[in-house]
Amino acid sequence: MKIVVILLICLAVFTVLYLLMIMPRMTGKPDTVPFKEWLYAHRGLHDNASDAPENSMRAFQKAVDAGYGIELDIQMTKDHVPVVFHDFTLKRICGAEGKVCDYTYEELQQFRLCDSDQTIPKFEDVLKCVDGKVPLIVELKIEATDTSICPAGDKLLSEYKGMYCIESFNPLGVFWYRRHRKEIVRGQLSDAFIKEGEYVGALYFLLQNLLFNWLGKPDFVAYNCKYPQMLSRRLCRGLYRNTAAAWTIKSQEQLEAAKEHFDIYIFDSFIPD
Repeated sequence: MKIVVILLICLAVFTVLYLLMIMPRMTGKPDTVPFKEWLYAHRGLHDNASDAPENSMRAFQKAVDAGYGIELDIQMTKDHVPVVFHDFTLKRICGAEGKVCDYTYEELQQFRLCDSDQTIPKFEDVLKCVDGKVPLIVELKIEATDTSICPAGDKLLSEYKGMYCIESFNPLGVFWYRRHRKEIVRGQLSDAFIKEGEYVGALYFLLQNLLFNWLGKPDFVAYNCKYPQMLSRRLCRGLYRNTAAAWTIKSQEQLEAAKEHFDIYIFDSFIPD
């Protein structure tokens, strides 16, 4: 009997601890409703086989012209210029060796995006292009513990007049905004990392299950749309009434299915009806 009681107490403690760890921001929350009124073009309205590849100025202009919000990625160059680029390495998009942070901004201009005439843009220039016409979801690309993109990107965003929010896979980026810019809508990105098979280990188990939410206290959780049933994600939306964003939706069928589980939709590879 004592063993059963001990086990029940342990289960109760574990459950409370788990719920506290995944708890998003509950008080003093900024309004996320305006962000739910848009569809978001993933890395701009792009086609990597066209003259408007991902995270290019042309793809962003196309999204603005079509009236879509934009999801984009920012990271730092060697000379501390915030640029818009997704991968840490240049290989996939530019066919070059090394990382973005290995080059100065001027050096990066020698590379072309997906064999187009487009080059890696400055974040500052993208903000000028969008000019508040559509909302932005800005993903902070943070490798390990280097959060230098946070203050650098925020310096530009603090002068920007348009609607935007930030998100990151790295909880340290979300935490930076919790500490320094409480009024900005912030989101925790995640995926079923272990289910996908690309990553293994305790860290990715914690990230997959949103067990760093206690650190960043996100206003929304952005999750891989293929895994709406992940328990922590469902509890954040259902129990805590946290806004849920879906990435990356690649068909009208996926979009319709996502509407049952998510509130914000980031799309790619098709034009929504």
